[in-house]
Amino acid sequence: MTFGSQEQNVLEAAASLASPPDITLRAVRKTFGSVVAVDNLDLDIARGEFFALLGPSGSGKTTVLRLIAGFEAPTAGTIELAGVDTTKVPPFRRNVNTVFQDYALFPHMTVAENVSYPLRVRRIPRGERTRRVGAALDMVRLAGYETRKPSELSGGQRQRVALARALVNRPRVLLLDEPLGALDLKLREQMQLELKAIQRDVGITFVFVTHDQDEALTLCDRLAVFNAGRVEQVGPAVEVYDSPATAFVAGFVGTSNIASGAAAEAIYHESGAFVIRPEKVRVHPDTDALSEPGNVTVAGRIREIVYAGAQTRIVVDTDVGPSMTAVQLNSAQTSSGWQRGDRVVLAWDRAAARAINA
Repeated sequence: MTFGSQEQNVLEAAASLASPPDITLRAVRKTFGSVVAVDNLDLDIARGEFFALLGPSGSGKTTVLRLIAGFEAPTAGTIELAGVDTTKVPPFRRNVNTVFQDYALFPHMTVAENVSYPLRVRRIPRGERTRRVGAALDMVRLAGYETRKPSELSGGQRQRVALARALVNRPRVLLLDEPLGALDLKLREQMQLELKAIQRDVGITFVFVTHDQDEALTLCDRLAVFNAGRVEQVGPAVEVYDSPATAFVAGFVGTSNIASGAAAEAIYHESGAFVIRPEKVRVHPDTDALSEPGNVTVAGRIREIVYAGAQTRIVVDTDVGPSMTAVQLNSAQTSSGWQRGDRVVLAWDRAAARAINA
C-alpha cells in the first residue's frame, strides 16, 4: 500500500475529470417527525475533494453526513456514491468510513490492534494486515507506537490512530464528523495542517463536518454553508469568504459589515444590501480628504477598541445608523493611537464591497 505517490496523484487527478462525482445528492429530504432536518438538498462532491459541510448546530450538516454514510435513510431523494445509487444500501456495504469526534477507539486494544480491526473483520491475511497497518501508521506519523494503548496517547495521537483505522480499508470516501472538536486550540490548529497534508497524500475524498468557520476555510477545497436544513452557498473557500451570497453567509463565515435599506442608500447611493469585510476597511481622521475615485466613505465615532494580539478591532457608530468594524494588523511599525470617542472616517474600495441577498 503506497501513500503519497506523485504518479498516483496525477493519474487520480486525470481520472477524476472523467469520473462521476464521488457523492451526488438529489432532492434529498430528511424529516424527524415534524422537524425538517434537510430540505430538498442537491449537492455534488467531486473525486479527491476536501469538502466541508459548515453551519451552526442544528443546521443539518451532521444529518447529511449520516445520510451519506447510511446511518440514516432519506425521507425523499437519492444518494449516489461514484455514480451508483446507494440510497437503500446498508452502511457496511458502502465504500465509506467515518471518523468521529470521540475517536471510538477500543481502550483494551493496542494502537496496531485498533488500526487492524477493520482488516480482521474483512478476514485479510495476517501478513497483508501487518503491512497495511504499518503503512497507515507511517502515513499519520505514528510508527513506533504500535504497542501503546489509547490511554497512553495524547488527544492528537488518538485522533491520528482513528484516522489511520479509517483509511486502512482504503475507502472511496472518508467522512469526518467534527473530528478536531475535542482538541485544544493549539493542537487543533496543528492537526488541521496534518489532516490537509494527509488528504493531499492519499488523494481520496474527505467530507468534513464543522461549525468552525476558520477550520473550514483552512482545510477545504470547497464548502457548503448550511442554515436551517438548506444550503445557502456552495463554492471554493475564497469565493464564499470574499463574495458571500446571503446575509447569513456573510455573518456566519467570518465577520462582516452589512448595510441595507436607508444605510445602503446613504453609504453606497444604491438600494439593496451590501457587505464589506472589516479587514478591507481603513480608519482615517475625520479631517482627511477622501474623495479619491472608487472610495466609499462614512463618518462616525469610535465606540470600542478591542486589542486581539495580532490585530485590533475598531468599532465605529456611523452617522448613518449601523455600527461598523475595521480591523488593523498590529506591528512594531503601526500603532493606531485611536481613542474611544474619536471622530473618524471609514473608507474602502467600492470594488471590494459585494451585493448580497438580504
